[in-house]
Amino acid sequence: MPALRLCIALTALLALCSVLQAQSQPAQDASKQNVAPQSSPKDPSLEQATRLMQQGKNDEALALLESIAAAEPSRRGIAREIGIARYRKGDFVKAAASFKKALEEDPGDSESTQLLGLSNYLAGRPAEAIAPLEKVQTWYPSANVDAAYILGICYIQTKDYANARKVFAKMFAVSPDSAASYLFTARMLLRQDFGPVAEEYARKAVELDSKLPLVHSLLGEIYLYKSRIPEATEQFQKELELNPGDATVYYKLADAYTRSQKYEEAEKFLQRSIWLDATSTGPYILMGKVLEKKGETALAVRALQRAIAMDPNNSIPHHLLGLAYRDLGKAEDAERELKLSEQLQNHMEAKP
Repeated sequence: MPALRLCIALTALLALCSVLQAQSQPAQDASKQNVAPQSSPKDPSLEQATRLMQQGKNDEALALLESIAAAEPSRRGIAREIGIARYRKGDFVKAAASFKKALEEDPGDSESTQLLGLSNYLAGRPAEAIAPLEKVQTWYPSANVDAAYILGICYIQTKDYANARKVFAKMFAVSPDSAASYLFTARMLLRQDFGPVAEEYARKAVELDSKLPLVHSLLGEIYLYKSRIPEATEQFQKELELNPGDATVYYKLADAYTRSQKYEEAEKFLQRSIWLDATSTGPYILMGKVLEKKGETALAVRALQRAIAMDPNNSIPHHLLGLAYRDLGKAEDAERELKLSEQLQNHMEAKP
């Protein structure tokens, strides 16, 4: 199911970007409380390196710091600063090496410990990230949610699902043995493409509390992901019985009906989704598909135009609109939309 896979990947990418942004800045408050100053705050060379990093000139800052380290190999605190510069550059393997050296100088350096864990994770070494991130959680039981999230993901990637569940339960302030903790973990597992374990955890959540909001919806997503359409439809219907005001569930149920080629049912639930939330593009795009399948091409055009007005850089409605124009015999309009869709798609794929 490409669309859902893309959604999961984008969501995971957005979560990872938030870690890079939040953790790349020195943890000033934590450092003041837990770490003795590594060097004089009036040191001109370190102040200059800090300014360069603040300006995004990480290569220049790193060159300056390495020249200091070469001139004074025994100087304390330089390894830590070099690690930060390398982290900001995205050179996570070398950053991890620098933070290890910094921790040899000062084992109580909490910022280096946290950044060592994050560097290992971002370098593709989740098993090595766990120990330092566990230490951070010990020191900051209610802070650094991004680091807690990454710790949970590391547990998932090393297949330690029970500890992942404990981390996510702590993040959301619920009991680790509660239905909610299984629901949260199932969501994270699905995001990481651990579908079979996600289904197991979602089923456990239902077993513990069959009336928990969103748990049937998540099971429906999992079944939709696996193209088990009747089971997905059943779960979305159960969710609506518990949660009839959720526009997203109507949209997902309509998606299931569309895949079953039950276009009348799909249109009905899409309309309800739009009535409840007219700000989401997904229902309008799917409505365009459904109306096109029903032979109501002019109405499909209107739905797709609305989606484009809301999200002009989305390639999908442009592509569908081009096909609809082609069916209406509007060759010039069709060519324009199809070309624009291709350009937008290429632009998206070119992004790092």
